[in-house]
Amino acid sequence: MQATGAYILIDTLCRHGVKHIFGYPGGAILPIYDELYRAESKGIIQHILVRHEQGAAHAADGYARATGQVGVCFGTSGPGATNLVTGIATAHMDSIPLLVITGQVPRSAIGTDAFQETDIFGITLPIVKHSYVVRAAKDMARIVAEAIYIATTGRPGPVLVDIPKDVGLEVCEYEPIEPGQVKLRGYRPTIRGNARQIAQAVQLIREAKRPLLYVGGGAITAGAHEEVLRLAELFQIPVTTTLMGKGAFPESHPLSVGMLGMHGTAYANFAVSECDLLIAVGARFDDRVTGKLDEFASRAKVIHIDIDPAEVGKNRVPDVPIVGSVKPVLQQILKHIEDSGEPVEPATQAWLERIRVWKEDYPLVVPQPSGELSPQEVIVAFGRHAPDAYYTTDVGQHQMWAAQFLKNGPRRWISSAGLGTMGFGMPAAMGVKVALPDQQVICISGDASFQMNSQELATLAQYGIAVKTVIINNFWQGMVRQWQQAFYGERYSHSNMAKGMPDFVKLAEAYGVKGLRVTDRHNLDAIVQEVLAYDGPVLLDAHVTRDENCYPMVAPGKPNSQMLGLPERKVLEKAAELIYCANCGAKTISTHRFCPECGSKL
Repeated sequence: MQATGAYILIDTLCRHGVKHIFGYPGGAILPIYDELYRAESKGIIQHILVRHEQGAAHAADGYARATGQVGVCFGTSGPGATNLVTGIATAHMDSIPLLVITGQVPRSAIGTDAFQETDIFGITLPIVKHSYVVRAAKDMARIVAEAIYIATTGRPGPVLVDIPKDVGLEVCEYEPIEPGQVKLRGYRPTIRGNARQIAQAVQLIREAKRPLLYVGGGAITAGAHEEVLRLAELFQIPVTTTLMGKGAFPESHPLSVGMLGMHGTAYANFAVSECDLLIAVGARFDDRVTGKLDEFASRAKVIHIDIDPAEVGKNRVPDVPIVGSVKPVLQQILKHIEDSGEPVEPATQAWLERIRVWKEDYPLVVPQPSGELSPQEVIVAFGRHAPDAYYTTDVGQHQMWAAQFLKNGPRRWISSAGLGTMGFGMPAAMGVKVALPDQQVICISGDASFQMNSQELATLAQYGIAVKTVIINNFWQGMVRQWQQAFYGERYSHSNMAKGMPDFVKLAEAYGVKGLRVTDRHNLDAIVQEVLAYDGPVLLDAHVTRDENCYPMVAPGKPNSQMLGLPERKVLEKAAELIYCANCGAKTISTHRFCPECGSKL
């Protein structure tokens, strides 16, 4: 059949299961929006009009994280395309499958500095998995099908397709490409692990006395939570997750030690400092996890499982590198153990007891300041009333408190981890709710982060997208203030947000969104229930104590075993002999092998 490039684009998207697009029209992409108008009138696809292209990219990102499917966003040429850049970089850092469609000036005008011409292909090269410029309408179906395939296979990531305006109008012979027909020479992601390395990994796991599973976002992407749980329970291995890995292991499980890293739990950081085997599952040894890299799990052998060979050995050279998708690799490990016929005899009882003592001595604490609400109280209240909700966050202290206190299922924790993008939370929640309209979706934001993309309240109002947005309002750029207090002599340079802060309740109401405020713990539960029960979008402005800091905290350049803000330890066991660390002088129990304060060997 004869068809325009714009028709081929929309038809190919529909054939590949795309049901929602987030975007904003403009001159260069109008032929595509004209074809989109016809498709929407037939009810085969829906477009969500955002109020800023960054919101479109974040919404598509949230959609993809919640579903595992590709998220699609549209933007026009020039400023429309460049407004997408932050969202593309956010998805790239966290390995999220996005298809980014941008309009471009006509082919004859490319390179002439035409109105709204920008080389978005060149601008985004470092932050995409792959990118295309469609030079002819006859290539459209192949390129779009390939882009979706590349974005969603192997290590996922964003793929850009830049479409000149006249290509959208050009007519050609159209041969549809269906899902499963794409074959790319030279692109064959490794899925299964090497059998010899699987055997080596099993041997190390059997020999370990103090093993630790270190689980990252790759386990979420691969849907490997059941395999992680089976391996952990089989060998009685404690499990820590990264910020991206939250939900890959149930945090209410006795083997869970929560999140590790800069604002991780004390017991997770102590465990990684003293383990003798670290099993890295879909994690990339990020600097916010490792602290001082040469002291991260320095006493441990390392098994590293990752689908991206570029990540294996990049920051830490493993003893057993396994390139492959996390789920099938863990299935291979479990099958190897089963087929061997050798009994599994976990040797971790003493190790788990040591971790249990750390949990008792260094618990996460929810403060209850007199006359004020603490940020943690608000987050815990939502976690208690909506334990199965999908949670998105912005970036800062509220993000770390949410990571510490919320216990999420797989794909129900959605946060900008690698790039740390303020303004991510509400648009991402919008994408999640569009994808999963019957699920409760809650955005935990901060007063500074929220103002980065507050215009998306209009999108929530227009489409009745019932996202519940909670602003943890301490009138500061909270994490910036904490760093200025701790490391910059309490010089609070441009981090106070009180002057010029809007009345968030009135702002919400101006957009047609229900606005509420809470300042008192006595009515916190009632207001949380009101927020959750309301059939529509809600914004809750939670006024919390202004000087609360997020602890524990690993200071920059320090090992994970050295944390600021730990609660005072309980009285040491009286029956045990007390000794002193030769390195820092800290008092500890003679049965300990490493100092609990500095991590030095005793």
